[in-house]
Amino acid sequence: MAAQDGRCGLLAPLPPLPHIDLMLKFMPILLAIAYALAMYRFSVWRTQRELDARSTDLADPMLKVMTDRLARALDLPRIKVHIYEIDPVNGLAAPDGRIFITRGFYRKFQNGEVTADEMATVIAHELGHVALGHTRRRMIDFSGQNALRTALAMVLSRFLPGIGVWIANGLTTLLAARLSRSDEYEADEYAAALLTKAGIGTAPQKSLFNKLEALTQARSGAAPAWLMSHPKTTERIAAIEKLEARWR
Repeated sequence: MAAQDGRCGLLAPLPPLPHIDLMLKFMPILLAIAYALAMYRFSVWRTQRELDARSTDLADPMLKVMTDRLARALDLPRIKVHIYEIDPVNGLAAPDGRIFITRGFYRKFQNGEVTADEMATVIAHELGHVALGHTRRRMIDFSGQNALRTALAMVLSRFLPGIGVWIANGLTTLLAARLSRSDEYEADEYAAALLTKAGIGTAPQKSLFNKLEALTQARSGAAPAWLMSHPKTTERIAAIEKLEARWR
């Protein structure tokens, strides 16, 4: 065999294939997409398993009166609520549409710190998250944000070693906070309309916001509103009052 490229018996190295180069360039994005899909499925499974293991049905006569009023306003036979056995004061909606009140929140009601009308506003708010598709989208957003964080960290670390990961974390945190605040405003608006239709009104909704402010002030401190997952209490109340003015 004739020598080629000045080297006896050796062929010149083949040039890299264009499609291989293209795959290598987009490998971080492909890996991020695969990671997002895996995280989404795992997050849904883990959330449902946790809620199943640590929840019971809410059986309270006073609160059933309130949920029945909400159900009639929505033309539903009933609204089932569950107690999630954790201490922090919170309400949540699961990806499968179930509504939960934490044991800590229910304890506030039992102690007289929160009224039945105010508890109804929490349930209406979580119903809003379900009706508006926030619960499933939040799982997708959470997975997508993790994937975006991973992809950004991989790309930025090539150009900014040492701080690329920090920048990626900061950008995705800001994005998550903004999406979450938008969802909260929408769920507040849904709850205000539902509470008005049910004859409960928005006064308990606003009074509960002020109570929650007192309960969570120590935790949130002076964090800027754009970094918080929930809007400021004054802004949420102002948004509801704008709705009331528009409805009048």
